Amino acid sequence: MAEQILIIGLGQFGMTLARNLASKGAEVLAVDRRQPLVQEASFFVTESLVVDATNENEMANLEPARRDAAVCAIGDESRESAIICTALLRQMGCPLVISRANDAVSRRILSLVGAHQVVNPEEEFGRRFASRLLYKDVVVDTPLGEDLNLTEIRVMPEMVGKNLIDLALPKNFGIMVAGIRQSGHIISVDPSRPLQVSDSLIIVSSDAALSKLNKKKS
Repeated sequence: MAEQILIIGLGQFGMTLARNLASKGAEVLAVDRRQPLVQEASFFVTESLVVDATNENEMANLEPARRDAAVCAIGDESRESAIICTALLRQMGCPLVISRANDAVSRRILSLVGAHQVVNPEEEFGRRFASRLLYKDVVVDTPLGEDLNLTEIRVMPEMVGKNLIDLALPKNFGIMVAGIRQSGHIISVDPSRPLQVSDSLIIVSSDAALSKLNKKKS
């Protein structure tokens, strides 16, 4: 059965999220108080409605408790509306409430009123883009939690021909290799296999460990 996701707020973040979830097979109910945005979303989501997320009766009609998750993506519009929306979702029994925050104060308040997760897309994009700018070998960077990332990096020139035993990445840099991508395919990690110029390493590390590795290269 497809995941049922409620998206509240169809600004750039909410609209992009709704579009991508729908393309991946989720049943998306997208709502906003602005009719033109609701109309735009109607072309790719399961259902779209004009709803005031601060109105308890209108929110109850969405049946949040029946959804697998709800995303309050109001952030850009109104901190107060985002707080009320988040509180109503929790009050109505939504099993997973994810709220968007634009600043540290909003993050704290949204957590206090019950958001299971609080996200800041601009902050996250800035952090990931900074890594792409600083570390030219980074292909993909995905956060796993506080100061822990799953990152795909191209094999550096000085690594070519050496194996993971020679490099001793855990000991020297605090980096764990979770996989190797070869010709577009993930292969099992063989510590004795010499690395090739076309390989990429999928690593788990902190920002500091990645920075240390990058400085060693230079």
